[in-house]
Amino acid sequence: MLEARNITVNYGARAAVTDVSLRARPGQLIAIIGPNGAGKSTLLRALNHSVDAISGEVLLDGRPLESYARRAIARRIAVVAQEADLRFPVTVMEFVLGGRYAWSSAWGWESEQDVEIARRILSETELEDFEGRLMNELSGGERQRAVVARALATEAKVFLLDEPTANLDLAHQATMLRLIRGRCDDQQSAAIVVTHDINLAAEFADQVMLLKSGREMAVGAPQAVFTPELLRRVFDLDVLVDAHPVSGAPRITPVHMMRS
Repeated sequence: MLEARNITVNYGARAAVTDVSLRARPGQLIAIIGPNGAGKSTLLRALNHSVDAISGEVLLDGRPLESYARRAIARRIAVVAQEADLRFPVTVMEFVLGGRYAWSSAWGWESEQDVEIARRILSETELEDFEGRLMNELSGGERQRAVVARALATEAKVFLLDEPTANLDLAHQATMLRLIRGRCDDQQSAAIVVTHDINLAAEFADQVMLLKSGREMAVGAPQAVFTPELLRRVFDLDVLVDAHPVSGAPRITPVHMMRS
């Protein structure tokens, strides 16, 4: 389990996240929603110890996160950042195999099991035909699927995903979130997903946290959090909330008043 207790993160004199608490249990998918500049990405970085909190603490399985070695954290927490580092020309297979580095031998060589896991993930993310392609030759959507595949290849128990469906079409958005949802359901992983897509969050998340200006505005089940009143407070926008006709999940539609 990954838990943040009253963490505050500053960038210089500015508070990016203020007194936020979050608990990701096995089998649970949590969506973090908020406007640009709300502190969503900063919160994820603090949960991975990529940035330091000036107060509060982050616990992994009951232990302070900073007490773990970086390799141990990498085995337990997989991260999808908004911008992947693609400075070097590597193939899709090599890139996805990089997700196995925390499990590699002292010599740094991948095992047959690592390759088998990578090939399975490439199939799940519909990238099996791209195995030998260079990452910098892919489209934005194909590259984003490879970034998610690399995270899944770690077989971590906690996933921190910053806009994992960015640049994806509707079909692949659903595929990626089904894979993450499946890891939570079938392998009792926990996932924390930053997304701007409220309706996808309503379909796939167990819990939702609304952030505004670095502060927690609400946390709870999508039905409890996605209300017109709360969404108006967070986004300064009027919305219509009804039930999806198939899933029954909240469905959010912006209301744009036409001026006569």
